Amino acid sequence: MPDNPGAWLVTTARHRAIDRLRRDRVLAAKLPLLASGPVAEPPMGETVDETPIPDERLELVFMCCHPALAVEAQVALTLRAVAGLATEEIARAFLVPAETMKRRLTRAKSKIKVAGIPFGIPAAARLPERLGAVLAVVYLIFNQGYSNPALEPGLAAEAISLGRVLAALLPAEPEVLGLLALMLLHDARREARFDGQDLVLLPDQDRSRWDWRQIAGARDLLDRALLDPARRQGPSARGPYALQAAIASLQTEERLDWPQIAALYSELADLTGSAVVRLNGTVAITEAEGPAAALAIVDDLDLPGYQYWHSTRAELLRRLGRPAEARAAYQAALDLAHSLPERRYLERRITETS
Repeated sequence: MPDNPGAWLVTTARHRAIDRLRRDRVLAAKLPLLASGPVAEPPMGETVDETPIPDERLELVFMCCHPALAVEAQVALTLRAVAGLATEEIARAFLVPAETMKRRLTRAKSKIKVAGIPFGIPAAARLPERLGAVLAVVYLIFNQGYSNPALEPGLAAEAISLGRVLAALLPAEPEVLGLLALMLLHDARREARFDGQDLVLLPDQDRSRWDWRQIAGARDLLDRALLDPARRQGPSARGPYALQAAIASLQTEERLDWPQIAALYSELADLTGSAVVRLNGTVAITEAEGPAAALAIVDDLDLPGYQYWHSTRAELLRRLGRPAEARAAYQAALDLAHSLPERRYLERRITETS
Protein backbone atom coordinates (compact mmCIF):
# COMPACT_ATOMS: atom_id res chain seq x y z
CA MET A 1 0.00 0.00 0.00
CA PRO A 2 1.47 3.45 -0.92
CA ASP A 3 2.06 5.94 1.91
CA ASN A 4 -0.42 8.30 0.26
CA PRO A 5 -2.95 6.25 -1.77
CA GLY A 6 -4.82 9.33 -3.01
CA ALA A 7 -1.69 11.00 -4.38
CA TRP A 8 -0.56 7.68 -5.90
CA LEU A 9 -3.89 7.30 -7.70
CA VAL A 10 -3.76 10.86 -9.04
CA THR A 11 -0.20 10.40 -10.33
CA THR A 12 -0.99 7.02 -11.89
CA ALA A 13 -4.15 8.36 -13.50
CA ARG A 14 -2.27 11.34 -14.92
CA HIS A 15 0.37 9.06 -16.46
CA ARG A 16 -2.34 6.81 -17.92
CA ALA A 17 -4.08 9.87 -19.35
CA ILE A 18 -0.84 11.09 -20.93
CA ASP A 19 -0.31 7.66 -22.53
CA ARG A 20 -3.87 7.73 -23.86
CA LEU A 21 -3.45 11.24 -25.27
CA ARG A 22 -0.22 10.23 -27.00
CA ARG A 23 -1.89 7.19 -28.57
CA ASP A 24 -4.85 9.30 -29.71
CA ARG A 25 -2.49 11.91 -31.14
CA VAL A 26 -0.53 9.32 -33.11
CA LEU A 27 -3.75 7.70 -34.34
CA ALA A 28 -5.16 11.05 -35.49
CA ALA A 29 -1.96 11.73 -37.42
CA LYS A 30 -1.80 8.28 -39.04
CA LEU A 31 -5.42 7.80 -40.14
CA PRO A 32 -5.31 10.42 -42.96
CA LEU A 33 -2.06 8.87 -44.22
CA LEU A 34 -3.64 5.42 -44.30
CA ALA A 35 -6.62 6.78 -46.22
CA SER A 36 -4.46 8.52 -48.82
CA GLY A 37 -2.22 5.59 -49.68
CA PRO A 38 1.19 4.20 -48.74
CA VAL A 39 3.14 6.10 -46.13
CA ALA A 40 6.45 7.47 -47.34
CA GLU A 41 9.54 6.39 -45.48
CA PRO A 42 11.09 9.13 -43.30
CA PRO A 43 14.29 10.70 -44.65
CA MET A 44 17.54 8.97 -43.75
CA GLY A 45 18.58 9.76 -40.18
CA GLU A 46 15.09 10.76 -38.99
CA THR A 47 12.80 8.81 -36.67
CA VAL A 48 9.09 9.35 -36.15
CA ASP A 49 9.46 9.33 -32.36
CA GLU A 50 12.24 11.93 -32.21
CA THR A 51 11.29 14.89 -30.05
CA PRO A 52 13.21 17.85 -28.62
CA ILE A 53 11.23 17.69 -25.34
CA PRO A 54 12.43 15.02 -22.86
CA ASP A 55 9.21 14.90 -20.85
CA GLU A 56 5.77 13.74 -21.97
CA ARG A 57 3.92 16.16 -19.68
CA LEU A 58 5.85 19.09 -21.12
CA GLU A 59 5.25 17.80 -24.65
CA LEU A 60 1.52 18.07 -24.03
CA VAL A 61 1.87 21.61 -22.70
CA PHE A 62 3.88 22.74 -25.75
CA MET A 63 1.37 21.02 -28.05
CA CYS A 64 -1.61 22.82 -26.50
CA CYS A 65 0.11 26.22 -26.53
CA HIS A 66 -0.39 26.62 -30.27
CA PRO A 67 0.52 30.12 -31.58
CA ALA A 68 -2.56 30.21 -33.83
CA LEU A 69 -4.64 30.82 -30.68
CA ALA A 70 -4.58 33.89 -28.47
CA VAL A 71 -2.22 33.46 -25.52
CA GLU A 72 -5.09 33.50 -23.00
CA ALA A 73 -6.84 30.75 -24.96
CA GLN A 74 -3.61 28.72 -25.13
CA VAL A 75 -3.16 28.93 -21.37
CA ALA A 76 -6.80 28.23 -20.53
CA LEU A 77 -7.04 25.21 -22.85
CA THR A 78 -3.79 23.75 -21.52
CA LEU A 79 -4.88 24.17 -17.91
CA ARG A 80 -8.11 22.38 -18.76
CA ALA A 81 -6.72 19.60 -20.95
CA VAL A 82 -3.34 18.87 -19.33
CA ALA A 83 -3.52 20.09 -15.74
CA GLY A 84 -7.12 18.97 -15.36
CA LEU A 85 -8.25 22.19 -13.67
CA ALA A 86 -11.98 22.89 -13.54
CA THR A 87 -13.40 25.77 -15.55
CA GLU A 88 -14.21 27.59 -12.30
CA GLU A 89 -10.57 27.30 -11.13
CA ILE A 90 -9.28 28.63 -14.45
CA ALA A 91 -11.78 31.49 -14.33
CA ARG A 92 -10.52 32.52 -10.88
CA ALA A 93 -6.94 32.53 -12.20
CA PHE A 94 -8.00 34.92 -15.00
CA LEU A 95 -10.27 37.01 -12.69
CA VAL A 96 -13.35 36.43 -14.85
CA PRO A 97 -16.74 34.76 -14.18
CA ALA A 98 -16.93 31.02 -14.80
CA GLU A 99 -19.46 31.51 -17.63
CA THR A 100 -17.09 33.92 -19.38
CA MET A 101 -14.26 31.39 -19.22
CA LYS A 102 -16.58 28.63 -20.43
CA ARG A 103 -17.43 30.70 -23.51
CA ARG A 104 -13.74 31.44 -24.14
CA LEU A 105 -12.87 27.75 -23.99
CA THR A 106 -15.75 26.90 -26.32
CA ARG A 107 -14.67 29.56 -28.84
CA ALA A 108 -11.08 28.32 -28.74
CA LYS A 109 -12.14 24.72 -29.33
CA SER A 110 -14.38 25.85 -32.20
CA LYS A 111 -11.52 27.75 -33.80
CA ILE A 112 -9.32 24.66 -33.60
CA LYS A 113 -12.03 22.56 -35.27
CA VAL A 114 -13.04 25.06 -37.97
CA ALA A 115 -9.52 26.14 -38.88
CA GLY A 116 -8.16 22.60 -38.74
CA ILE A 117 -5.24 23.72 -36.55
CA PRO A 118 -2.71 20.86 -36.53
CA PHE A 119 -1.46 19.90 -33.09
CA GLY A 120 1.93 18.28 -32.82
CA ILE A 121 5.22 18.55 -30.98
CA PRO A 122 7.02 21.64 -32.28
CA ALA A 123 10.57 21.41 -33.58
CA ALA A 124 13.32 22.68 -31.28
CA ALA A 125 13.63 25.91 -33.28
CA ARG A 126 9.92 26.66 -32.72
CA LEU A 127 9.90 26.20 -28.94
CA PRO A 128 10.66 29.87 -28.07
CA GLU A 129 7.52 31.14 -29.84
CA ARG A 130 5.39 29.07 -27.46
CA LEU A 131 7.49 29.67 -24.37
CA GLY A 132 5.52 32.62 -22.95
CA ALA A 133 2.29 30.63 -22.78
CA VAL A 134 4.07 27.53 -21.47
CA LEU A 135 5.62 29.53 -18.61
CA ALA A 136 2.21 31.01 -17.78
CA VAL A 137 0.69 27.52 -17.66
CA VAL A 138 3.41 26.16 -15.37
CA TYR A 139 3.13 29.13 -13.00
CA LEU A 140 -0.66 28.93 -12.82
CA ILE A 141 -0.42 25.19 -12.06
CA PHE A 142 2.04 26.01 -9.29
CA ASN A 143 -0.21 28.72 -7.86
CA GLN A 144 -3.19 26.38 -7.85
CA GLY A 145 -1.28 23.83 -5.81
CA TYR A 146 0.44 26.41 -3.59
CA SER A 147 -2.84 28.14 -2.72
CA ASN A 148 -4.76 24.91 -2.09
CA PRO A 149 -2.23 22.32 -0.84
CA ALA A 150 -4.92 20.24 0.90
CA LEU A 151 -7.20 20.15 -2.15
CA GLU A 152 -4.45 19.87 -4.79
CA PRO A 153 -1.72 17.69 -3.21
CA GLY A 154 1.38 17.42 -5.34
CA LEU A 155 0.32 20.03 -7.91
CA ALA A 156 2.96 22.58 -6.85
CA ALA A 157 5.65 19.89 -6.91
CA GLU A 158 4.46 18.87 -10.39
CA ALA A 159 4.90 22.46 -11.60
CA ILE A 160 8.39 22.67 -10.09
CA SER A 161 9.27 19.39 -11.81
CA LEU A 162 8.12 20.86 -15.15
CA GLY A 163 10.16 23.99 -14.39
CA ARG A 164 13.30 21.91 -13.86
CA VAL A 165 12.76 20.10 -17.17
CA LEU A 166 12.29 23.47 -18.91
CA ALA A 167 15.50 24.81 -17.33
CA ALA A 168 17.41 21.77 -18.58
CA LEU A 169 15.83 22.10 -22.04
CA LEU A 170 16.34 25.88 -22.38
CA PRO A 171 19.19 26.80 -19.99
CA ALA A 172 19.93 30.09 -21.78
CA GLU A 173 16.40 31.50 -21.32
CA PRO A 174 16.46 33.96 -18.36
CA GLU A 175 12.70 33.80 -17.85
CA VAL A 176 12.78 30.01 -17.53
CA LEU A 177 15.42 30.34 -14.81
CA GLY A 178 13.46 33.19 -13.23
CA LEU A 179 10.25 31.16 -13.06
CA LEU A 180 11.98 28.14 -11.53
CA ALA A 181 13.68 30.40 -8.96
CA LEU A 182 10.34 32.04 -8.14
CA MET A 183 8.57 28.73 -7.56
CA LEU A 184 11.42 27.36 -5.45
CA LEU A 185 11.52 30.50 -3.28
CA HIS A 186 7.80 30.31 -2.54
CA ASP A 187 7.87 26.55 -2.05
CA ALA A 188 10.77 26.86 0.42
CA ARG A 189 8.34 28.49 2.89
CA ARG A 190 5.71 25.78 2.48
CA GLU A 191 6.15 24.17 5.90
CA ALA A 192 5.79 27.53 7.71
CA ARG A 193 2.69 28.79 5.88
CA PHE A 194 0.17 26.92 8.00
CA ASP A 195 -0.33 26.26 11.69
CA GLY A 196 -2.75 23.36 11.57
CA GLN A 197 -5.58 24.74 9.44
CA ASP A 198 -4.65 28.37 10.08
CA LEU A 199 -2.83 30.50 7.52
CA VAL A 200 0.37 32.15 8.78
CA LEU A 201 1.35 35.40 7.03
CA LEU A 202 4.93 35.97 5.90
CA PRO A 203 5.99 38.31 8.78
CA ASP A 204 4.73 35.78 11.36
CA GLN A 205 6.28 32.65 9.85
CA ASP A 206 8.90 30.61 11.73
CA ARG A 207 11.97 31.16 9.55
CA SER A 208 13.65 28.07 11.02
CA ARG A 209 11.08 26.00 9.13
CA TRP A 210 12.07 27.50 5.77
CA ASP A 211 14.17 25.34 3.42
CA TRP A 212 17.31 27.47 3.29
CA ARG A 213 19.14 25.07 0.97
CA GLN A 214 16.34 25.44 -1.56
CA ILE A 215 16.42 29.22 -1.11
CA ALA A 216 20.17 29.22 -1.84
CA GLY A 217 19.61 27.15 -4.98
CA ALA A 218 16.86 29.51 -6.11
CA ARG A 219 19.13 32.51 -5.60
CA ASP A 220 21.79 30.89 -7.79
CA LEU A 221 19.20 30.46 -10.54
CA LEU A 222 18.10 34.07 -10.10
CA ASP A 223 21.69 35.29 -10.40
CA ARG A 224 22.03 33.40 -13.68
CA ALA A 225 18.77 34.92 -14.95
CA LEU A 226 19.68 38.49 -14.05
CA LEU A 227 23.31 38.30 -15.17
CA ASP A 228 22.57 36.75 -18.56
CA PRO A 229 24.19 38.88 -21.32
CA ALA A 230 20.80 39.44 -22.96
CA ARG A 231 19.63 41.07 -19.74
CA ARG A 232 22.53 43.53 -19.26
CA GLN A 233 20.82 46.40 -21.02
CA GLY A 234 19.19 48.05 -18.01
CA PRO A 235 16.21 47.37 -15.77
CA SER A 236 13.66 47.33 -18.60
CA ALA A 237 15.34 44.22 -20.06
CA ARG A 238 14.42 42.09 -17.03
CA GLY A 239 11.44 39.80 -17.52
CA PRO A 240 8.40 39.47 -15.24
CA TYR A 241 9.35 36.10 -13.71
CA ALA A 242 12.91 37.22 -12.92
CA LEU A 243 11.51 40.39 -11.31
CA GLN A 244 9.04 38.40 -9.21
CA ALA A 245 11.84 36.06 -8.15
CA ALA A 246 13.97 39.06 -7.16
CA ILE A 247 11.10 40.32 -4.99
CA ALA A 248 10.61 36.89 -3.41
CA SER A 249 14.34 36.65 -2.73
CA LEU A 250 14.37 40.04 -0.98
CA GLN A 251 11.40 38.89 1.13
CA THR A 252 13.55 36.10 2.59
CA GLU A 253 16.09 38.58 4.00
CA GLU A 254 16.07 39.09 7.77
CA ARG A 255 15.80 42.87 7.37
CA LEU A 256 13.50 43.73 4.47
CA ASP A 257 14.42 46.60 2.17
CA TRP A 258 10.87 47.83 1.56
CA PRO A 259 11.80 50.77 -0.73
CA GLN A 260 13.72 48.40 -3.01
CA ILE A 261 10.86 45.88 -2.99
CA ALA A 262 8.42 48.69 -3.83
CA ALA A 263 10.67 49.81 -6.70
CA LEU A 264 10.78 46.28 -8.13
CA TYR A 265 6.99 46.01 -7.91
CA SER A 266 6.69 49.33 -9.74
CA GLU A 267 9.00 48.08 -12.48
CA LEU A 268 7.00 44.85 -12.72
CA ALA A 269 3.69 46.73 -12.91
CA ASP A 270 5.01 48.99 -15.67
CA LEU A 271 6.23 45.92 -17.57
CA THR A 272 3.04 43.86 -17.26
CA GLY A 273 0.34 46.53 -16.98
CA SER A 274 -1.27 44.27 -14.36
CA ALA A 275 -3.62 45.71 -11.74
CA VAL A 276 -2.95 42.64 -9.57
CA VAL A 277 0.78 43.44 -9.57
CA ARG A 278 0.02 47.02 -8.48
CA LEU A 279 -2.16 45.62 -5.71
CA ASN A 280 0.62 43.28 -4.55
CA GLY A 281 3.04 46.19 -4.54
CA THR A 282 0.93 48.09 -2.02
CA VAL A 283 2.23 45.76 0.71
CA ALA A 284 5.70 47.24 0.18
CA ILE A 285 4.32 50.78 -0.18
CA THR A 286 2.51 50.37 3.15
CA GLU A 287 5.80 49.61 4.88
CA ALA A 288 7.82 52.21 2.97
CA GLU A 289 5.35 55.14 2.88
CA GLY A 290 2.44 54.22 5.16
CA PRO A 291 -1.07 52.75 4.78
CA ALA A 292 -2.69 55.98 3.54
CA ALA A 293 -0.44 56.06 0.44
CA ALA A 294 -1.16 52.38 -0.22
CA LEU A 295 -4.93 52.77 0.22
CA ALA A 296 -5.02 55.55 -2.37
CA ILE A 297 -3.53 53.12 -4.91
CA VAL A 298 -5.84 50.25 -3.91
CA ASP A 299 -8.97 52.40 -4.21
CA ASP A 300 -7.90 53.39 -7.70
CA LEU A 301 -7.79 49.76 -8.89
CA ASP A 302 -10.82 48.14 -10.53
CA LEU A 303 -10.77 44.65 -8.99
CA PRO A 304 -14.16 44.24 -7.28
CA GLY A 305 -14.33 40.49 -7.94
CA TYR A 306 -10.84 39.76 -6.62
CA GLN A 307 -10.64 38.39 -3.07
CA TYR A 308 -7.24 39.87 -2.31
CA TRP A 309 -8.28 43.38 -3.35
CA HIS A 310 -10.87 43.32 -0.56
CA SER A 311 -8.56 41.71 2.01
CA THR A 312 -5.71 44.15 1.24
CA ARG A 313 -8.09 47.08 1.48
CA ALA A 314 -9.46 45.71 4.77
CA GLU A 315 -5.98 45.48 6.29
CA LEU A 316 -5.17 49.05 5.29
CA LEU A 317 -8.46 50.34 6.70
CA ARG A 318 -7.78 48.48 9.93
CA ARG A 319 -4.33 50.08 10.21
CA LEU A 320 -5.87 53.50 9.57
CA GLY A 321 -8.32 53.06 12.47
CA ARG A 322 -11.48 52.61 10.38
CA PRO A 323 -12.84 49.35 11.87
CA ALA A 324 -16.38 49.39 10.46
CA GLU A 325 -15.11 49.79 6.89
CA ALA A 326 -12.39 47.21 7.54
CA ARG A 327 -14.93 44.61 8.75
CA ALA A 328 -17.07 45.17 5.66
CA ALA A 329 -14.03 44.69 3.40
CA TYR A 330 -12.95 41.54 5.27
CA GLN A 331 -16.49 40.19 4.84
CA ALA A 332 -16.39 40.90 1.09
CA ALA A 333 -13.10 38.99 0.90
CA LEU A 334 -14.59 36.13 2.90
CA ASP A 335 -17.52 35.90 0.46
CA LEU A 336 -15.01 35.30 -2.35
CA ALA A 337 -12.59 32.99 -0.49
CA HIS A 338 -12.46 29.27 -1.32
CA SER A 339 -9.65 27.69 0.72
CA LEU A 340 -10.39 26.77 4.33
CA PRO A 341 -7.21 28.36 5.82
CA GLU A 342 -7.98 31.69 4.11
CA ARG A 343 -11.60 31.59 5.28
CA ARG A 344 -10.49 30.88 8.85
CA TYR A 345 -7.99 33.77 8.70
CA LEU A 346 -10.62 36.23 7.41
CA GLU A 347 -13.18 35.12 9.99
CA ARG A 348 -10.59 35.68 12.71
CA ARG A 349 -9.78 39.14 11.33
CA ILE A 350 -13.47 40.10 11.35
CA THR A 351 -13.74 39.03 15.00
CA GLU A 352 -10.55 40.87 15.99
CA THR A 353 -11.39 44.14 14.21
CA SER A 354 -13.35 46.42 16.51
